[in-house]
Amino acid sequence: QVQLVESGGGLVQAGGSLILSCAASGRTFSSYTMGWFRHAPGKEREFVAAISGSGRAIYYSDSVKGRFTISRYNAKNTMYLQMNIVKPEDTAVYYCALGWTTGASSGDYDYWGHGTEVTVSS
Repeated sequence: QVQLVESGGGLVQAGGSLILSCAASGRTFSSYTMGWFRHAPGKEREFVAAISGSGRAIYYSDSVKGRFTISRYNAKNTMYLQMNIVKPEDTAVYYCALGWTTGASSGDYDYWGHGTEVTVSS
């Protein structure tokens, strides 16, 4: 059974930086696409970024492109999200997900973590 555990969330001031991590277990990590999604209060879950198993294919939502960087370290079964120049609208619970397809849809992913909360103060 796949387990995904996010960490690194917290309170950060607007303009600051934060690094989220997602540790995976139970599968051959490098075979799978990984993604980050977020869910803000009163809004639908939103795609943030995705990275293919090899790391060669990377996608970002327009709202974070240029500010966030997704990466993975397959030897440690870990994925990261470097968040720079954060804005109050980045406040959300951030979820990591694992799947077969490097896509922006929730349906592309089969396994989900429990989330880590990020709050950006203005």
